[in-house]
Amino acid sequence: MFDLNINLLFYIFAYIVGSIPFGAVLVKIFANKNLLKIGSKSTGATNVYRAFVDISVKKAKFFSILTIIFDATKGFVVVICAKLFGLSFESQYAIAILAILGHCYSPFLGFNGGKGVATAIGSVISLIPIEGVCGLIIWAIIGKIFKISSLSSLIGVISGIILTFIIPNIIELPASIDINQQINTHVPIVIIGVIIINTHWENIKRLLKKEEKQILETKTTIN
Repeated sequence: MFDLNINLLFYIFAYIVGSIPFGAVLVKIFANKNLLKIGSKSTGATNVYRAFVDISVKKAKFFSILTIIFDATKGFVVVICAKLFGLSFESQYAIAILAILGHCYSPFLGFNGGKGVATAIGSVISLIPIEGVCGLIIWAIIGKIFKISSLSSLIGVISGIILTFIIPNIIELPASIDINQQINTHVPIVIIGVIIINTHWENIKRLLKKEEKQILETKTTIN
């Protein structure tokens, strides 16, 4: 009964922590704007950039990076706490998913939120750090080359998922960071991928139509 109760408490904890809309809070405090009425209406770093770019490009970059850090930390912290309390890997993956869902569908914002990428990165790195870091590096490279946030996010996440099927089969990993030895299934990682694809669905449609815009450094060119 105790195990069941502590798991339930952690599931609630993960969802609530994941729901904290750091981007919206930063924009409200430092720009006095409602992030849900700007651009894509997302609480993620790209939309935070949009909220600040007409004030200062320097501030836009700073607060968007800060948002990424805060949102990634949410996912990282809840999983690390679960590890410290000795919860099973199955529970840790469930906690990661709930933190991501909290970020995407925050009860503090009427079940609106961000697109889940940073929180997914934070939670995945705490579980399978090699694949997580590789996905992060790919995300950064694609973002640097194409300057399209949704494209880099999608490729980074999908690459990380694909690597979970490859890396453990070509490199002998410690049991603590090998998904095959942790839970012997890729279902939670695939679920995370489905969540991210779902939150980017409109972006995907624009990408296919070649209508998705780059993130540039002037207000007039950001959509």
